[in-house]
Amino acid sequence: MIDPYYLQQLTIGISLGMVYALMAIGFTLIFGVLNVVNFAHGEVYTIGAFAGIMAIAAFGPPFLVIVFIVLAVGALAGFSLERVAFRPFRRFSDEASLKSRAMREATLMSSLAMSIIAREAMELLFGSEFQTIDISYLINKPISLGPVTIVNGDIIIFVVSVLMLGGLQWLLRYSSIGLSIRAVSNNPLGAKYVGINTDRTIVLTFVIGSMMGALAGILVGLYYGAVFPSMGFIPGVKAFVAMVMGGLSSIPGAVIAALVLGVAESLSTTFVSSVWADMVAYIFLIVTLVFFPQGLFGARRERV
Repeated sequence: MIDPYYLQQLTIGISLGMVYALMAIGFTLIFGVLNVVNFAHGEVYTIGAFAGIMAIAAFGPPFLVIVFIVLAVGALAGFSLERVAFRPFRRFSDEASLKSRAMREATLMSSLAMSIIAREAMELLFGSEFQTIDISYLINKPISLGPVTIVNGDIIIFVVSVLMLGGLQWLLRYSSIGLSIRAVSNNPLGAKYVGINTDRTIVLTFVIGSMMGALAGILVGLYYGAVFPSMGFIPGVKAFVAMVMGGLSSIPGAVIAALVLGVAESLSTTFVSSVWADMVAYIFLIVTLVFFPQGLFGARRERV
């Protein structure tokens, strides 16, 4: 018989992993299309959390309305990020420019700069302290399942994440938008030559990825009851690790790796102090880079 404590930790780990998965997909989508890492993705997560608590403070909408507000703000953040930090470096669309290492490094540094600017701007607007959320909106009410006690937030995060991930898979496989994204990811120049609007496709990729990152932010904010300007840094790092473990451009790989990371991090508190739990992600990253340089589910391709 499995110890109820381990079952409870497993449940928490799956919930945590689903949050990482929502963020990792944003990284993976953008890397798959542009072959660059968006280091401002963690700040989109934070923006989603602050958008949610501002809506709660302003007019107290129902949970579903908060979700749609956060998705809209995430879409706007992704659109703005692409226009400001990425589009200026796509002035040249020839093959040499697309494969230029200097161009990719410049884009990476641009996203890092936007990350710092956004985080500092949020600190100026909201302060560096924790911003609490109305207790009636928190998703941390205990639920007893036999010997295991979880909170309703674990179920809500799991259900919302599965719906978002399932919707994304349908979008990528069966819609014209998904076909365009997969075409641009596979061959940007080829996609452009057959009539696909690559700029619009890239914008949509940023919008979709940012919507999922922003949603992850508000779910975590409602789960823990507080948000703060630097809250996206650690989840962003862990989502990046999940992307690397999953093979950089594999969405199913990123989701599986995020779940493994979340469960391992939750279970690790059984053996070491919780302050060391964050080290699990870095250990996984080192092991992946040393023994699986293409990731666990990745195909061979040039890396940043």
